[in-house]
Amino acid sequence: MKILITDPVDSQCCEILKSEGFDVDYRPGLKPEEIKKAISEASALIVRSQTNVGADILSAAPMLQIVGRAGAGIDNIDVDAATRRGVIVMNTPGGNTVSTAEHTMAMILALSRNIPQADQSLRAGKWERKKFVGTELFEKTLGVVGLGKVGAEVAKRAIAFHVNVIAYDPVLSADAAAKIGVELVSLDELYRRSDYISIHSPLTAETRNLFNETTIRKCKPGVRLINCARGGIVNEHALLAALTSGLVAGAALDVFEEEPPANSTLINHPNVVATPHLGASTEEAQEKVAIQIAHQVADALKGKGLAGSVNAGMIQFAMRKEVRPFLLLAEKMGALLGQLNAGKIHAVIISVCGSILAESLEGVSAAVLKGLFEKMLSEPVNYINSPIIARERGIALELRRHSADEDYAHVLTVIAQGETGERVLSGTVFGTGDVRVVSIDGFRLDLVPSGNMLFYFNIDRPGMLACVSGILAKAGINIARLSLGRLGTTSEAMTVVSTDTQVPEAVVQEIATIEGVSDVRNVLL
Repeated sequence: MKILITDPVDSQCCEILKSEGFDVDYRPGLKPEEIKKAISEASALIVRSQTNVGADILSAAPMLQIVGRAGAGIDNIDVDAATRRGVIVMNTPGGNTVSTAEHTMAMILALSRNIPQADQSLRAGKWERKKFVGTELFEKTLGVVGLGKVGAEVAKRAIAFHVNVIAYDPVLSADAAAKIGVELVSLDELYRRSDYISIHSPLTAETRNLFNETTIRKCKPGVRLINCARGGIVNEHALLAALTSGLVAGAALDVFEEEPPANSTLINHPNVVATPHLGASTEEAQEKVAIQIAHQVADALKGKGLAGSVNAGMIQFAMRKEVRPFLLLAEKMGALLGQLNAGKIHAVIISVCGSILAESLEGVSAAVLKGLFEKMLSEPVNYINSPIIARERGIALELRRHSADEDYAHVLTVIAQGETGERVLSGTVFGTGDVRVVSIDGFRLDLVPSGNMLFYFNIDRPGMLACVSGILAKAGINIARLSLGRLGTTSEAMTVVSTDTQVPEAVVQEIATIEGVSDVRNVLL
């Protein structure tokens, strides 16, 4: 079998694959049209970040079984297109964890002791010892935003420096954090207490511009900020203003909103340490991911095992036509649950009735967890690893099968138990693929879980909807659908307004001021 490699990888990758008996076509730097020709007889394609593997590339590869990414990120691979073609996508998560953690520590130390600035001064023939007086890490407080693989490794290294480490993570349990010596706190408390803040979160709609003018003002005066995660989490204009005013004492940046960065004023600020996205750029990391992807691809092609797969579980279940809409329902319900839930989740109970759901319960539960975690974590989440992530984060999972439901042939119910109580969602599929959420916390609804939605509770009395729709109309926001539910015969009601565009936060806050309206929040599915 032929394996095409179109990005530079460590030589050991080719050596391992050749020793396994594969025909290796190592051709880094091919243009897209050239790749389409070269891939026609390939059983596997190995890339890093340079090659974009889209539907057009995949359609030119009738024999392709695997796309392997020598690295963690898969932004350059169209996973949905690969899944539809039955192509396994795999990556090498964890291969660059140590390198990124070590680079983060190097940035923290360089920031604390003004090492780059002092080096430049000395090379210029100056001897400015007083100008570059630094600060010790000893007994300082480091706030880690995102305690995933890299964040946890940074925490362990910081603890070795006798640093007090606190962390914010939306899905990790306090017990799991305590095992590595870290105190889990709220984001506001992390801002208030931290001398240093190191970011290790994915870039999502929720984390974009997480550090902005408002949140920076919540931080301890003189805080030092380190970002070796993703550009866009820190608002660069707000950071520059805070550096200039002294609210932020210094910043160490390895990633930027635009790469190469266009904001030269920020990079050239005297209190900024900057590197060109070097977190994973070590010989060891590149060697690790090259060796790892070679073994993973070889084992998969020879049927010895499947490791690092992003979508193999999806392929296994999605090939069954009758299961596909239920998997979509499960993912939507998980994503909805993640956005409606206000606190940490300790347990998830997944209950099903109906033959299709009962037979596919494990896959459906993995789909629920995938939807729940997908926007919270930087690492890829799939049907294979989502139950493992739940276990690692201290979330108990319980699966239940029931024989029948009085209203629907098939019903999926998801119960999330956490520090703020219990949240219960139920959904079904009408016909061959009409996905609906039919109940939330006892409120019976007929909700299409898709697009921009505004959720709120309200007292069920005349004029309530008119008040909300009036505010939306004033803001130029068109209502696409409405779903209303009452809690039995009480005056409590839940309203879901589906809109053509997302409702701005200012409009959300205005709606929240309406007497009788509570818990207003945006959801995007």
